[in-house]
Amino acid sequence: MAGAVLAVGAIGAAAALTVALAAVGSAAVQSQRAADAADAAALAAADAASGAVTGIPCDRAAEVARAGGAAVTACAVDGLIATVTVSVPFGALSATAVARAGPAP
Repeated sequence: MAGAVLAVGAIGAAAALTVALAAVGSAAVQSQRAADAADAAALAAADAASGAVTGIPCDRAAEVARAGGAAVTACAVDGLIATVTVSVPFGALSATAVARAGPAP
């Protein structure tokens, strides 16, 4: 009987560890998704600021971020340099990322 209790406990611990690792993996995926969306949005804003594409830089950033499943929470353009912050929902939380794009300093 003691062996059965030990086996059930070991299976329960393994299941709990598996769930925890799956949650950490999902958070890592959402974080990378936010970083990708921020990079693309900052590049779009910088392109609009430089005149390479038409439109208002922060509007372009929001459009690209939305296509990537993110929302722009902050956007600043200083000359040809765009800095964009985006967030991606993750359950009750959100993953945020910041990206900067423009010519080299």
